Formats: sequence, C-alpha cells, structure tokens
Amino acid sequence: MADSKEFFPDGVTEIDDWFYDTKVPTLSELGKQYVLTDFGIMDDGRIYTNELQALIDRVHSEGGGVIVVPAGTYMTGAVWFKQDVNLYLEKDGILKGSDDTEDYPVCDTRIEGECCKYFPALINIEKCDGTVISGEGTIDGNGLRSWKAFRQRRIWNPSCTNKDEQRARLIFISECRNIVVEGLTIQNSQFWTNHLYRSDHIKYLNCRILSPKEPVKAPSTDAIDIDGCTDVLIKGCYMEVNDDAVALKGGKGPDAWELPGNAPNERILIEDCRYGFCFGCLTVGSESIHSKNIILRRTKISESVNLLWLKMRPDTHQEYEYISVEDIEGTTTSFLNINPWTQFFDLKGMEKPEKSSAHHISIKRCDIECVIAYGVSTTHDYYELSDFHLEALNISAKQMGAEEYIRNLS
Repeated sequence: MADSKEFFPDGVTEIDDWFYDTKVPTLSELGKQYVLTDFGIMDDGRIYTNELQALIDRVHSEGGGVIVVPAGTYMTGAVWFKQDVNLYLEKDGILKGSDDTEDYPVCDTRIEGECCKYFPALINIEKCDGTVISGEGTIDGNGLRSWKAFRQRRIWNPSCTNKDEQRARLIFISECRNIVVEGLTIQNSQFWTNHLYRSDHIKYLNCRILSPKEPVKAPSTDAIDIDGCTDVLIKGCYMEVNDDAVALKGGKGPDAWELPGNAPNERILIEDCRYGFCFGCLTVGSESIHSKNIILRRTKISESVNLLWLKMRPDTHQEYEYISVEDIEGTTTSFLNINPWTQFFDLKGMEKPEKSSAHHISIKRCDIECVIAYGVSTTHDYYELSDFHLEALNISAKQMGAEEYIRNLS
C-alpha cells in the first residue's frame, strides 16, 4: 500500500491498493506441478503442440496446477490455456514457438483494432481468472523466418499491410481478470509480443521484452499492446523492441465507437521501467478510441524514437485525456510527438468522424536529451489539442519545435 493516497491524472480517481501489491505466488504456491518431460514433451527439436495442449487440458480437468518448463528448449505451436492452469519456466527453460504457420490454425481473434479471423498467438489465455505465468525462463517466438519474409514482401509490394505476412503473436490475453506475468524473458515474437484485450487487473512485473532492430528488423513486435483494458500495471520491466514499447489500442474506423468489440483503456500505470530501442515509450494509437487516466513515471531511456507519441487518425474519433508523464530521464529522438497517423486509414465511404481531441496532458520533471523537443504539427480540422501542463523540464534539444498549436498550455 502507498504511504499516502495517490490519484490518477483526473485528480478524483484514486490509485487502488491493487496497484501496490506486487507479491507473486512461488512455484510451490501455484498448485500441483506437471513437468513437461514427465509427459513426453522433450528437448529434441520436435513440435509438441498436441502433447502440450493435452497436458493443459489434463491439468484443468484435474482441478488445476502449474505446468513446469525445465531447463532445455521445448517447441510448440499455438496452445490455449484454461482456468486454473498456470505456467512456470525454470532458469534456462525455453518454450519456443514453431515458425511454420500451419502450427497456428486460423481462428476468430482480435488484431489491429478489429475482431476478425487471423492467426492465434503462441500462448492464448482466454476468459481465465487468476492465471500466473512466471519464472526465470524464456518464451521465444522464433520470429526470424517471418521477419525476413515480411521484408521480402515489402520489397515486392511496398503497400502491403502488417497482416499480409501471416505471423503469430506471442502472448494473447483476452477477456481475462487477475493475470500476472512475472520475471520472464519474452522475446523474438513474429508479430505483437504481448496483446491484452478486453481484460482487467493485469500485471507485468520485472519482465524483459525483446526483439531486434538489427541485423534483421523485427517488424511490428510491440512489447505490450493494451486493447480496451482497465487496471493494468507494468512495473520493473525492460523493453527493447523494433516498434512501440507500450501501445494503447481499442478500435479504429469511422464507426469504431459503435462496434461492440471496441472499448476504452482506463487506469494504466507504467512505472520503474527501462527502455532500450523502441519507436515509442508510450504510444496512444493508432487504433485507440478513448484512453483515460494513463501514467508513465520513474523511467530511464537509453535509446528511443519517441517518449510520448499521440497518433491521430483521420478516420477515427479519438479522445486521449488525463495522461501523465513524470520523472523520466534519458535519450530520445522526439520528446513529444503529436501528428496525423494516416497509415492504412480508411473512411470506408462514410463521412469523417467528429473531431478528435487530446487534452489534460501533464509532463513533469523530465531530464531528456533529444533531437526535437516538440514535434507537434499544426492542429488539423479533425483534431484539437488543449490543456497541456509542462513543468520542471530539463530538455537538451537540437530543435525545439513548436507547441503554440496547443490551446491552454501552461
């Protein structure tokens, strides 16, 4: 618990005690242990998707417990976890994904702001309460083959979309509650690394989330995508990926607010994290309809393109409000980036949506070296910026840029 009450940026929503409780169950507290090698899943390079799914089903049917990944590398395709089935990876234990799309059967899922048919993740956790994934081991997406294929496709067709090269996410948490992911290295995803959808009370604690920018770039391997979720804590993590680190999603398109699969993000706390290379430490958009009460604080950056990046889509009504960035130090290309985001936008023959807005944005106590301080474009006819508060900023920049396009700037 906090020594004194803290509030989210709207000033009235208290940060609940849940956000301060970072205790994680030990292996012995996760229930009966089911070690992979005791059930014929071996470190021999073969793909054990059916065997692993059968083990998940067995643990569920026997009342729950924890699947233990011992030292070694164990290969699998997409699997679906069930209620009361936990996962623990011992030190030097690696759960590694197949790089063959046939091991990821197309299903109804959620991706890039749409509910549609697409490939599942390696680990799918849907409609579960209380699942724990922890340990000192590694979940590896084995993404190299898909990254190379994506780059080749882009050479052949520069306008191809992210989904045109079929590839899997690494962890998909959908319609869940009280999920903890702790201590792991989560790396080399083929697509988004961690995707949280329509879930609440999700914690990522002390994880390393990685994908390379060289020698082969790992495209669209966002560290954590938060898609229509409430009450999310990301604490003590190191993120170094070839795209956004934490990205807030939720829906896109001129009818996005009416579609039942879309939802706002609220009460997101990102603290005590470190960033290597990424495109955005905190990115709101490009598929977010409403994000409110978001905090990024006590963060160190060694290399990033943007600290706070607000992507404004001309085909979607967006409201970004009550966002606070506090106590940040390090190096980034752009301190604040607010610009139109037109990649793949589509009005679908409809009228333009009502004007979007970003308001009540607070940035305090930052010590940043950057190329451009304020990468803020002229307010366009489809969005407006207002009520920004900047305080105690020590910024060393080659270009200051302009912030006069923000109304009510203090």
